[in-house]
Amino acid sequence: MTKRFGSTVAVGQRVRVYQQLPRTSSVWSTQVEGELVACGQAQTGSWFAHAQHDRLWLDRIEVRKDDGELVVCNLDQYSRVEVVPEQASAEADEAEAEPAAE
Repeated sequence: MTKRFGSTVAVGQRVRVYQQLPRTSSVWSTQVEGELVACGQAQTGSWFAHAQHDRLWLDRIEVRKDDGELVVCNLDQYSRVEVVPEQASAEADEAEAEPAAE
């Protein structure tokens, strides 16, 4: 994938996706983190697009979260994709594996 969304990413890397939805007086924000399964452009069935084959092409990525859930994200100008460093990922796994102190 290109640097269009802030970093060069490849299938198999751990990524964090930030997305925002602007509202009148505030912003809804969300993030998802996991392994990048697929990335590229995909068609949508937009009848008003008047683009090639009457389809609107959207930038999409698929991320598999740690619990196995597959999340499809449509990327836009309010999206940011970051590669999660392996060290940070390993530290997070270790923290989850340690039993809680009593």
